[in-house]
Amino acid sequence: MAEINVTPFVDVMLVLLIVFMVAAPLLTVGVPLQLPRSAAAPLPVDQEDPLTINLDASGQVYVQRAPVAFDALIATLQALAAARASDRVFLRADAALDYGRVAQVMGALNAGGFRNIGLVTDPAGPGDGLVGAPSGAPSGAAGGGASGGARP
Repeated sequence: MAEINVTPFVDVMLVLLIVFMVAAPLLTVGVPLQLPRSAAAPLPVDQEDPLTINLDASGQVYVQRAPVAFDALIATLQALAAARASDRVFLRADAALDYGRVAQVMGALNAGGFRNIGLVTDPAGPGDGLVGAPSGAPSGAAGGGASGGARP
């Protein structure tokens, strides 16, 4: 009795798995940005897809992945706020961007009806020199205080 050879099927499935593993990270972020570093803990994920506002290094505003002129931003945000149950929005701004531009967009978000604004950052590394960043000390060492001695 002849048996079915599953080796070609397994080969094709492994190739497809590798292709999807390589392609999946490319589909998650639409606007390439250099995010600032932060030692803050990540926020918990909600069930609703979050609204994401992106600001690239030139100051161009993107709502989700679509570019939007700054003049039309408040009207766009008001329409989105009326259609959404949550007023949470995530603001991703390039680290090289002027803080004044970020403040302008935050004001537009507020005027558009979004009061819960989260700033997206990259996690801090040991060599970043940020307060609260991992110091690279052994796992048994106490952290957060000055080196040598107890606090008064």
